[in-house]
This record gives sequence, structure tokens and C-alpha cells, in this order.
Amino acid sequence: MTYPDQRTEDEWRAILNPTQFRILREKGTEAPGTGEFDKHYPKEGVYTCAGCDAPLYKASHKFNSGCGWPAYFDSVPGAVTRHEDRSFGSVRTEIVCSNCGGHLGHVFKGEGFPTPTDERHCVNSISLKFSPEDKVVEKSSKA
Repeated sequence: MTYPDQRTEDEWRAILNPTQFRILREKGTEAPGTGEFDKHYPKEGVYTCAGCDAPLYKASHKFNSGCGWPAYFDSVPGAVTRHEDRSFGSVRTEIVCSNCGGHLGHVFKGEGFPTPTDERHCVNSISLKFSPEDKVVEKSSKA
């Protein structure tokens, strides 16, 4: 699949630190409970892709799942693309940034969390940046 942001691997290496590159570009995973945003619960703001800064999740989408990674029940419409992941001998749904293809984590359904979608987007903190301003609203209000 192709994505709008078509940087080369060398260009990604120039802007990402080695851990960000391993996770975003090589589909790695950070250790549970170690990420900057695992226990981060602002009332407002937007989590963006650490690679390309595309808005991915609103702060209001975040919830405490206790899984050790940031969890969101939904994404900004069109911001996240889903792929079947058959690594590690099981079938999971990988989620990537729809703008650059950067690996975010996985989405799980039907776990019984009291959220509007019954989904858990389990995202690596290192795949994200946070902005206290709601970039999604700002963008749409300029249209």
C-alpha cells in the first residue's frame, strides 16, 4: 500500500531517533508500561503521528485499559489504516498512520470495555506526539 508521505528509509532515519525508527518503520513494540503516554490523560488535545505529525487520536478518545500502552476507543476519521497481521502465529489487526504508514500498534475488538466502540487501539507511545490544542477542530474550521 502507498501513503501520501513517501519519504525514503534514509529520510526517515534522518528525522526519527533509532527507537522511533524501529517501532514506526520496522513494526517494533515498546515494553509495556514504559511509554510516555501510557498514564497521560489530558482533557483536551490531539495525539499526532511522531513521524509525520498527522492528527490520529483526540484526547477524548483515550481511556485506561490497564494494558500498559496508551489505549483509544476510536481514531480521527480516516487517520488510521488497518491491516491483517499474521506475525507471531496469530491473527491481529495492525494499525498504521494513513498519511505515512508508520506502525502505531494493534486494534482489538469485543473486550468489553465500557466505550462507545468496544475497540481498544493499543498504541506505542513512541509512535505519538501530543499537542494540547485540538488540531483536528482547527483544521476543519478553516475549511
